[in-house]
Amino acid sequence: MKTVLTIAGSDSSGGAGIQADIKTISAHKLYASSAITALTAQNTTGVFDILNVSSDFLKSELDAVFSDIYPDAVKIGMVSEIELINAIHDKLIEYNAKNIVLDPVMVATSGAHLLNDNAINTLIEKLFPLATIITPNVLEAEVLANMKIKTKEDMEEAAKIISKLTKGAVLVKGGHSINDSNDLLYYNNEIIWFNGNRINNPNTHGTGCTLSSAIASNLAMGMNIQDSVKNAKDYISKCLSSMLDLGKGSGPLDHMAIYR
Repeated sequence: MKTVLTIAGSDSSGGAGIQADIKTISAHKLYASSAITALTAQNTTGVFDILNVSSDFLKSELDAVFSDIYPDAVKIGMVSEIELINAIHDKLIEYNAKNIVLDPVMVATSGAHLLNDNAINTLIEKLFPLATIITPNVLEAEVLANMKIKTKEDMEEAAKIISKLTKGAVLVKGGHSINDSNDLLYYNNEIIWFNGNRINNPNTHGTGCTLSSAIASNLAMGMNIQDSVKNAKDYISKCLSSMLDLGKGSGPLDHMAIYR
């Protein structure tokens, strides 16, 4: 059985972060392991408290996984402190990790920055060069490319700029802010558009986490980058189309929709 390691924060409501990653990896019939970067007290209405782990503890988590159940792919999500970013970098290098999917969780849906400039710079310097693919949403792509993104052409220009920061692929997620969930993959100087249909479902909590975990799962199974993204988008569509409705706010996806 192929295995995927998720390095991310825990979501007590189960809709995003580590919990969403494990559900997604399991839905792809793979084995999920985890290294938790932070505990969060949150539900569908918001985040109420965050407790980061220490860098030493994160290193111990990564040592425990890599030395015993070596992952076929690695997904990296929420990492909010420089020391944690450095710890992940050092261990990925030490263990020669492969198929690394980096979801740069930097900007909230509200537009608020979740990382300070120093942490963003460290993320770019240390983890971007190691990534097989990075998956920023439009707001994050605006920060990384230092430009406003209003059109399809803007997305293409931003992807080209961001690609200079990594040796891997760049997937800029359009979402509903630019188009009907059309995402742009830029890889090997080639632009590939993945068109999606807008699904009228307000329950989108954990969509970014789920997509990046699905991509990592597909890479672990030996798919190329383009097929990994396509299949991941198809999976997300099925999760949203199930119309699961839990909680008082923006609820979670139905990660097991493909089996219902």
